[in-house]
Amino acid sequence: MTVDADLPAGVPGIDVPRLADWLARELPGAGRISAIDLIAGGRSNLTYGLTLAGGRRIVLRRPPLGHVLPTAHDMGREYRVLSALGDAGSVPVPRTLAFCDDEDVIGARFYLMDYVDGRVLRTREDADDLTPEQARGLSEALAGALAAIHTVDVKAAGLEDFGRPTGYMARQLKRWGKQWDGSQDAIKATGNTHDLPEYDRLVARLAERLPADAPARLVHGDFRLDNALARLEPRPEIAAVVDWEMSTLGDPLSDLGLTLVYWAEPGDAEQLPVGATITAAPGFFGRREFTERYAELTGFDLADLDFYVAFACFKLAVILEGIHARFLQNATVGEGFDQIGAAVPLLLGRAHAVLDAGSPW
Repeated sequence: MTVDADLPAGVPGIDVPRLADWLARELPGAGRISAIDLIAGGRSNLTYGLTLAGGRRIVLRRPPLGHVLPTAHDMGREYRVLSALGDAGSVPVPRTLAFCDDEDVIGARFYLMDYVDGRVLRTREDADDLTPEQARGLSEALAGALAAIHTVDVKAAGLEDFGRPTGYMARQLKRWGKQWDGSQDAIKATGNTHDLPEYDRLVARLAERLPADAPARLVHGDFRLDNALARLEPRPEIAAVVDWEMSTLGDPLSDLGLTLVYWAEPGDAEQLPVGATITAAPGFFGRREFTERYAELTGFDLADLDFYVAFACFKLAVILEGIHARFLQNATVGEGFDQIGAAVPLLLGRAHAVLDAGSPW
């Protein structure tokens, strides 16, 4: 292979010359790569912005570097669901462009999609130019986007075989338990330990409360405001929902529970190092109001919501433990990873508190 001296310098996780060769074959006419950058914010799959000749921007998604949990970070699944939703038109998503199954190109499977112009709203500083009216409008739009995902006609979208909804929550408990064990092994291999005795007690409590199967519905798996691109003008809207790596068919209330765990309110005593703390700014719905709006849009029964919030705390604790393992392996790209491990016991304690209270509030 001849290296093109005019290509931009590489970034972690991307072999630019190989990518350029592949792009020329798969998207003829796209043009030369003139710039490539890591888009900040991702703590799992990595997201890169590619600038092509003429100024066109597209986006590349690939799995993380280092310790990767089994069954996670499936680029093919993420590409499939985005393509299906783009065709259906009811959920705002970026338009997919191409999928690469050949790991020799950049070292992992990846896909390309259109760049969507929008803002990632995450911190209180991001709210500096946000009016309370706009914050309320974004809350309404986000509740609408979640309801739209959960009411997709999966058969019409060609996603009826996208997952196995029967026994979904039981399998989720088992799956995330295996992920936890894998992360513990990875942490021990670095010479570190992360002793969390409340984990086993929480798993037992969740197993006792497993709900009956819900109808087959599409779930995002990691739904929150900063996994969406927002626009404020001419009116607040969700331009695109992104980060679909954990999507499947299952119980939609698992999504709602996780969204509520991420959702910050002004009176919260502690903030997680993930999620959008901007929701504590004036004008945003509180967790209860967001839930009420979602219930109005879907008509779903939320009687067992305390279980789903506790389960979401458990799931997020496992995810963060996996990220903590990659940080200890020096295999993370970006900032803020040194704070992730401390959030795990916080989440386990919050899950027990919700189950003790019998209420998500």
